[in-house]
Amino acid sequence: MTMTTAPAPAPAPELLNRALAAATAAIAVLPAPDPLTPGVPVTDAGAFALSGLAVAARFAGAANGEVVIVVTQDLVEALKSSPLGQLDLAAAVQPALAAAAGTLGEVLVDPGQVLDPSVALEALAGKGQAVYVPLQADSGALGGALGLVTLSPVVPRQRQDPVTRRAGLDLLHDVEMEVTAELGRTRMTIRELLSLTPGAVVELDRAVGSPADLLVNGRLIARGEVVVIDEEFGIRITEIVSPSAESEA
Repeated sequence: MTMTTAPAPAPAPELLNRALAAATAAIAVLPAPDPLTPGVPVTDAGAFALSGLAVAARFAGAANGEVVIVVTQDLVEALKSSPLGQLDLAAAVQPALAAAAGTLGEVLVDPGQVLDPSVALEALAGKGQAVYVPLQADSGALGGALGLVTLSPVVPRQRQDPVTRRAGLDLLHDVEMEVTAELGRTRMTIRELLSLTPGAVVELDRAVGSPADLLVNGRLIARGEVVVIDEEFGIRITEIVSPSAESEA
């Protein structure tokens, strides 16, 4: 008797589109020597032969799952021998991981773990129906890859009654949190960073007179105007940002 193995079911178009959107978002902020474009999504983790490293990160929030980004050895070596010193690969790829996972909704992404590419990509298959997207360079060479697996959405937490919520908050009153005032941000390449000299001006993404942001543990909670108090800077709060408004910003 001849035994035949039934082919694995094809992934739903929604999964393919989801992975493609994640790859498109990731390459916009992924450091790479050449511009990259997403290729055709596949379900075979062995379809890519890359001599580099992978960064895998789990995410949770609007969806649970894991995202993997594989980079080439050229980028790995460039980060090791950076003029600014050896740079952390996981930290360099973190914005791309966050951008990819962010296409699924509001999620929190862990710092990521550096792994062998084949190990990282194949591990996704054991966690769900994974989809893999090749990242193609303009030359046609494979410049990286993205793997994505999503699990069931997180069940929304039940609304707590005011008494229970108040008791929970009372337990947190003495917990210290880092508060940061931010005037603005910008993105710069390593080449631009190395060209900085005393007297250089770095343009931020904030117009003159715009309010400064107040962040707690990296999350925007308020906006205000910069003031001087006894020769030290301060922030006069002009707006409290609700969690829903912050997620839409």
